[in-house]
Amino acid sequence: MITASRTEIVLFTTKGQVVIPARFRREFQIEDGTKASVTVTPEGILLRPITRAYIKSLRGSLKGRGVMKAMMADRKKERDL
Repeated sequence: MITASRTEIVLFTTKGQVVIPARFRREFQIEDGTKASVTVTPEGILLRPITRAYIKSLRGSLKGRGVMKAMMADRKKERDL
């Protein structure tokens, strides 16, 4: 996990696009076509790249929360309609 805070100045285009500096792209394994989640926080805009490592880190995060039971109940309701 990255703990040190680093700042880099970037420019927004007229379309709202921004270029992430190459060293950050390498560090966060951002490749061509990588998607990102955009979150508004009290500090500003937070971009989180959705990489294989990020998806892998989510495994098991919903375990024990009854998500499967709720999903199966919803599917049963849909079939009964």
